[in-house]
Amino acid sequence: MIRRYPVGVQDFEKIRKDGYLYVDKTALIYRLVNEGSYYFINRPRRFGKSLFISTLAAYFEGKRELFDGLAIADLEKDWPSHPVLRFDFSTGKYENAEILREDIDFKLSEYERQYNIEKVSEASNVRMQKLLKEIYRQTGRQIVILIDEYDSAMLYNAANPEMQATVREMMRNLFAPIKEADPMLRFVFFTGITKFSQMSVFSELNNLTNISMLPQYDALLGITQEEIETQMRPDIEMLAQRRGETPEETLRTLKAMYDGYHFSYEMTDIYNPFSLLKCLMTGEVESFWFASATPTFLIRILRELGGELPDIEGVIRNTTAFDTPIDGKIKDPIPVIFQSGYLTIKAAYKMPPYGQYRYMLGFPNQEVRTGFADSLINYVNNDNKESLGAITNAYWDFYDDDDLTAFIEALRTFFASFPYDINNQNEKHYQAVLYTLLVSFGADVRAEHHTNRGRIDIILRMPKSIYVIELKYDHPAREARDQILSRGYADALKDDPRPVRLVGICFSSKERNITEWKIVNSKS
Repeated sequence: MIRRYPVGVQDFEKIRKDGYLYVDKTALIYRLVNEGSYYFINRPRRFGKSLFISTLAAYFEGKRELFDGLAIADLEKDWPSHPVLRFDFSTGKYENAEILREDIDFKLSEYERQYNIEKVSEASNVRMQKLLKEIYRQTGRQIVILIDEYDSAMLYNAANPEMQATVREMMRNLFAPIKEADPMLRFVFFTGITKFSQMSVFSELNNLTNISMLPQYDALLGITQEEIETQMRPDIEMLAQRRGETPEETLRTLKAMYDGYHFSYEMTDIYNPFSLLKCLMTGEVESFWFASATPTFLIRILRELGGELPDIEGVIRNTTAFDTPIDGKIKDPIPVIFQSGYLTIKAAYKMPPYGQYRYMLGFPNQEVRTGFADSLINYVNNDNKESLGAITNAYWDFYDDDDLTAFIEALRTFFASFPYDINNQNEKHYQAVLYTLLVSFGADVRAEHHTNRGRIDIILRMPKSIYVIELKYDHPAREARDQILSRGYADALKDDPRPVRLVGICFSSKERNITEWKIVNSKS
């Protein structure tokens, strides 16, 4: 059996006609279009937004034959055809205002030619207003407007406030006529990666319903556990056969690597569709989504974080925190990291008196956890490939031979390669970098592990031993070791048969590096 997977294919008609796998979302589409008319949803990049827009376009254009065998074929009876205007900003590299201006002009000109409408002005709002009126007059049908990744130009210029202000004004002008054109419109749908609270397009379009965190639509994009176990069962069986595993073993591997996204308080498990389909196509379990690109705005966020990965996992935010501007200095990078797909909801708490939710956030899966850590390490290490390669080799030697001393010596060389201005000169910074480095290797590591007598800085589980690591800044390493002993940190690991090694490490503000360490065996 040969299966075709739509990796990079975002056209619904092509997928259906050429026999690509399509995970049926059409029951949700039917519900969406019959419950309302104006929507916005944000999802991470490569999460199926463009395919969803294409599917909506085919539905509203009345291409019934493309939906044969899908859920909506039994739900929709009328299949009316509407004129559809699509504005796709997902592929542009908007390095300056002129590129965006030309792109908008091209998109409007295409529809003006299609409907034989004279260009009466250079102003995009005037052209959009005339376009809507003329199309409605010519066809006698309400119009559908679909906008894919409206925020692309904003994100591309995350570090350029002046350009962002220009982009906001241009996008506001383009879409300002939509609200007053309501009698002529059947449906309006915006997608984006982020939700900008101060983006003028949303102040103009205050009738948009943001469905990004509504439980009834949390499975609109991405692939659910139910879908992978039913619609995709043959694909899982084929992949398992290629890997020499049972389907259940393969499902566990895929779940750990690509599952774990939650977009509402109902915590529906969502798989990353790009990585999952790429895995099925290649037969390899790798970090496809993170390896596909590192967005420029993520680099800006990494700069804001300064290397402190442990502070990201387990953070708690209210619902209102996710409605955040990205223009200017990012005061709180967590909402943008969440909306971009690097964090997800791990737990939801209903708060009195009005039932609002608070969310605990964390990395969705192993792919994102290691990929984010790798990006962060590359930033704090100033992309020094030689030193990063050396410490990576040292870690795998440590993994094989259990020689911590050799690994610490390699760490000293690694820290010595850091730019002077990247070190924050405190214990927390060094703990964060060490933890992040281990995460980027895929190590079984935990930071700030709570016990009944305190918090362990780092627990590192290796194949042959477990390491309980306490860090000190400008204090002797023996103090760190003695703290582990006096507080009985190793007691939390007594059920593990591996020997536990207690490690005290001293960082010096003068040397800006590790200056000494002590290792004691707790049990054998």
